[in-house]
Amino acid sequence: MDLKATLASDNIKLPDNFFYNIQKYKEHLFKWNKIHNMTGAKDENSINEFIYDAVFPISFLPKAKTLLDIGTGAGFPGMILALALPDTKVTLVEPLAKRASFLQFIKADLGLDNVRVVKKRVEEMEDEIFDIVTSRAVTDTQMLLNLSKNFRDENSKLLFYKGERVYDEVDESMKHKIIKTKNRHYLLIGED
Repeated sequence: MDLKATLASDNIKLPDNFFYNIQKYKEHLFKWNKIHNMTGAKDENSINEFIYDAVFPISFLPKAKTLLDIGTGAGFPGMILALALPDTKVTLVEPLAKRASFLQFIKADLGLDNVRVVKKRVEEMEDEIFDIVTSRAVTDTQMLLNLSKNFRDENSKLLFYKGERVYDEVDESMKHKIIKTKNRHYLLIGED
């Protein structure tokens, strides 16, 4: 996948330094991955697909001052969104020490003032309200709603990165939209 061309063809507006930062992020990820198994994506193409998957929602997300990513792992989607949204304060919650250390290293190496890394389970975090709460490949929608309840209010949006089973996880009482791409179903919950 040619990441730059694909994002350009989708008219996704990104900061000038996005691809420079993504290149640095990928270099570090490959190095750390050899030792620590940070992510299942091991080659350039897989990583590019993960990055595309993470960043695509900025094509439909409202502007936000704050974003919380639950279970960030090696940075998908939270760190990638932080690189794409420099004016949004992004909090990355990751309980595993090796992954939290990697995220902290990326934050320092790229000088990301808009990133905060929290090395704990989201249940252990102090209550705080965020404009957007995201999560990818953590758990089912109902559990994510429970995990995020202390971090959102009636104005918050929830963006969950899901597969085809998403339809089994939502019901009509939930104000939601499902945005589909080739490999992903993005579940956006919240008032329009």
